[in-house]
Amino acid sequence: MDTSKVAISINKETLKRLDELVKDEVFPNRSRAIQQAVEEKLNRMKQTRLAEQCAKLDPVDEQSLADEGLLLELDKWPAY
Repeated sequence: MDTSKVAISINKETLKRLDELVKDEVFPNRSRAIQQAVEEKLNRMKQTRLAEQCAKLDPVDEQSLADEGLLLELDKWPAY
């Protein structure tokens, strides 16, 4: 995995809680814990954006477009 070093500032209480997780072997070290937290946050943000975009779709229009596409290809479907 290609990684880069970064410096961050973190609240003392948050760091204390993080160190407890490392001590309890939930994470191997601070770096891995922070890396995983950032990855999870970015993934949640991506899913949220997708859900927001999907919410903008009009189901009636989407169904109309889907039906239109099926009608254009209906003659290509095999007979049963």
